[in-house]
Amino acid sequence: MPVLRSREIPPAVLPKPRKPLAAANVDPPATPTQGREQPAAACSSPPSPEPPRSGSDSAPALRRSLRLASKDSSSSAGPVESRDGNVSRKRKFLSVDSNGGSESEESKGFLSSRSGKRVTQRSSLGGDDGGGGHKEIESDKKGKNILKEESEDTEKLERNNEKENRNRKRRFSREEKRKGKLVVEADLESKADGSIDDSVSGANLEKPSDSKRRNGGRREQFRDTARQNASRFAHFDAHVEDNNDNSVEAEEEVPSEEHPEEKGVEDWPGPFSTAMKIIRDRAENLNLRQGNSSSDKVQSVQINWVPQKGKGKDRSKRVTPSLIDMCLRVLVNNVDAISSLDHVPDAMRHKLCWMLCGSRRMNSNFLDLLVRGSPTEIRLRDCSWLTEEQFINCFEGCDTTNLTVLQLDQCGRCLADYILPSTLARSSNSLPALTSLSLTGAYRLSDAGLAVLVSSASALRSIDLSQCSLLTHSAIDSLAASLALVLSELFINDCQSIDAMLILPALKKLEHLEVLSVAGLESVTDGFIKEFIIARGDSIKELKLTGCGKLTDSSLKIIAETCSNLRALDIGNVTKLTDSSLGYLSNGCRSLQSLRLCRNAFSDEAIAAFLEISGEVLKELSLNNVLKVGHNTALSLARRSRNLFSLDLSWCRNLSDEAVGLIVDSCSSLRMVKLFGCTQITNVFLDGHSNSKVELIGLKLSPLLEHIKVPDSQEGPFWHSAVSSFM
Repeated sequence: MPVLRSREIPPAVLPKPRKPLAAANVDPPATPTQGREQPAAACSSPPSPEPPRSGSDSAPALRRSLRLASKDSSSSAGPVESRDGNVSRKRKFLSVDSNGGSESEESKGFLSSRSGKRVTQRSSLGGDDGGGGHKEIESDKKGKNILKEESEDTEKLERNNEKENRNRKRRFSREEKRKGKLVVEADLESKADGSIDDSVSGANLEKPSDSKRRNGGRREQFRDTARQNASRFAHFDAHVEDNNDNSVEAEEEVPSEEHPEEKGVEDWPGPFSTAMKIIRDRAENLNLRQGNSSSDKVQSVQINWVPQKGKGKDRSKRVTPSLIDMCLRVLVNNVDAISSLDHVPDAMRHKLCWMLCGSRRMNSNFLDLLVRGSPTEIRLRDCSWLTEEQFINCFEGCDTTNLTVLQLDQCGRCLADYILPSTLARSSNSLPALTSLSLTGAYRLSDAGLAVLVSSASALRSIDLSQCSLLTHSAIDSLAASLALVLSELFINDCQSIDAMLILPALKKLEHLEVLSVAGLESVTDGFIKEFIIARGDSIKELKLTGCGKLTDSSLKIIAETCSNLRALDIGNVTKLTDSSLGYLSNGCRSLQSLRLCRNAFSDEAIAAFLEISGEVLKELSLNNVLKVGHNTALSLARRSRNLFSLDLSWCRNLSDEAVGLIVDSCSSLRMVKLFGCTQITNVFLDGHSNSKVELIGLKLSPLLEHIKVPDSQEGPFWHSAVSSFM
C-alpha cells in the first residue's frame, strides 16, 4: 500500500495573538478522501486564515490533509463544518482522554487506520470538568439514535401509506359499504399511533398521512349528513319549514305540546280519552271478528243503512217556489220599473238587494230608492259597480239619523277618505243610531278616514274592516279610544298591515268584546292568543282564526280553559293542530254550537270522540277537506248530532253512500248538506235517503243551487256573526 506523506502544517492562529507553539509531532499522512475536506473550526472562535507560506514550502493542495491542520486542543473540540457552512451531524470529533486526568496544553491528533475517523487527545483547560469528553460522546450517540429512529418512522409511514392506497383502491361490496371504510380508518389510526416513539419527547414529527386521513374522515361525515338530509330537501313542506319568526318569545313562554308531561288530555281518564279508547277498542274487535291480525288496519267500520225507495225527494222534479220568491224574482227582472220602496219591510229589502247583487243588476237608480227618506238598513254586498260620483249623489242628501245597519262591501272603488266628510261623516254625530258597519274591501280607507267615521257613530257595536289593506294598528287604537265601552264585534280579516302584537293593548280596552275575527293574519301567534284570552276570554263567544298557521295546540288549550262561554269557533287551515286540540275543546267548551274545520289534520277517531261528547249542542259543523273523516265520524254524527242544522262534508271522500245516508236520515233537524267534491256519492244515496227537508248542495251541479234561501243569520242585526242566529 503506498503511503502518502503530508507536509508539516503550522498550528492555527487563536483569537488572541500568541506565540506559535513548536510542532511536537508530525501528523500521519492523509488519504485522498480526507484531503478534500476543510479544516475544523474551533468551538469558541471563528476560524482564522492561514499565514502565508514561503515559496520553498509550496506543494500541491490536493496532497495535503486539511483536517490535520491544527494541533491546538481548543480548535480540535468543535464540530466539522461542511463546505456550505452547515454543521454535519454525522461527522463529529471523538475526543479521548488518554491520561484520565489533566494533560499538557498540547494535544496529539492521529488518524485511525481501521475506522478512518479522526481521534484527538485533548485536555481540560482552566476550570473545565474532566468528564467533558464523555458528555460529548454521549450527545453524539443520542443524535445518532434520533436519526436512526427518524429513519425507522419514515419507513413505517411509507408502508402505512402504501397499505392505505391499496385499501382505498379496492372496491367494497354492498355488505361491506358503510362499514369497511370505518374499519380501515380505525386500523390506520391505531397503526399510526403505534408508530410514534414516546422516547422522543423533544421532536415533533409530522406525518403526512395524518392530514389526508383527517380530511378523508371529514369528507365521509359530510357525505353521511348530506344523505340523511337529502329526503327532507327533496320533499319540501312549507308548513314544516315555516319558522315562527315572530313567535320565538311566545314559544318560550307557552309550553310546547310535544312533551307528554304537559298534555292535559291523556293524563287522566276524561270524557275525550274514554271515547277515544272505546272507538279504538271497537276497531280492534272488528279486526278480531274478521280474522285480521292486530297489526292490520281496519279501513272502516260497518255501516248498517238500507236505502228506502220512494221516500226521498224526487230530483227529477223542480221544487215549487213560494209566492214571495216568485214575486221577488219578478221584481229583480224588472228592477228599472220600481219607483218606490215605501212601506217595504227591511227584511224584504234585504232579500231584494241580495238577489240584485247576485245577478249583477244593482244600479244607482235602485240605490236612490234605498237611501230615500230615512232608511234604517242599507245592505249592499257588492258595491264594485259604484263610482265616486254616484256614491256622493246618493249619500250627500241622505238622512242617516235612523240608520242602524250600513253594509257597503267591496267599496274600494267609491269610498275614499276625502269623500266621508261630505257624505257619511258630515258632523260629529251624523250617525247616532248606527250599530252595525261593514266596509270590507275598502282599500282606499286609511287610519285617518276611519277615525273620522268612527267619531260620527258613537253607538257602533259591530264593525267589519276585512281586506282594508291601508289600516294599521293605529286604526284599532282609534276604535278602542272611541268605542271601548260599546264595541262587541270586530272583524279585521286579511288586514295584512296590522300587526297582531301591536293591537293587543287596544283589544284589552274593549270591555264588552264578544266576537273577534283575525282570519288570515300571519302575525297571530300563540303568544297573542295567550295574552288576549287571559285578558278578555271570559266574555268571548266567537273566535275566527282561519288561516292563522302559526297557532298550535297550546292556543286551543288556553281557549278551552278560559272561554267557557264560547259558542262558535273557526280554526280552518290551521294545520299544526293535532287531536289534542279537540280533546281540550270537548273537555272545556261545552256550549260550542258552531265548529268550522277545513284542511285540518285531525283523525277520524278524534272527531268521532269530540262528537260523542259535544255533538248534542252542535248546530253547525264544517268538515270541509278534512281528509281523515270516515265511518267513525258518521256513526257519531248519526248517534249524537240530532240538533244539527248545517253540515259541510265537501271533499270527504272516505264516506260512502251508506255513511252519508245514515247521517241524513238520523239527523232530523238537518236542513243543509254540502257535498262539493264528493264524487263517490251515487244515486243509491240520492234516491234512498228519507229526509225530504234537507237541501243537498254541490253534488253534480244540481239545480238545487237556484233555490237556496238566504241564511237566517243574514237577517239579524249582526249578519256576520254566527252567534246571533243561535240566540
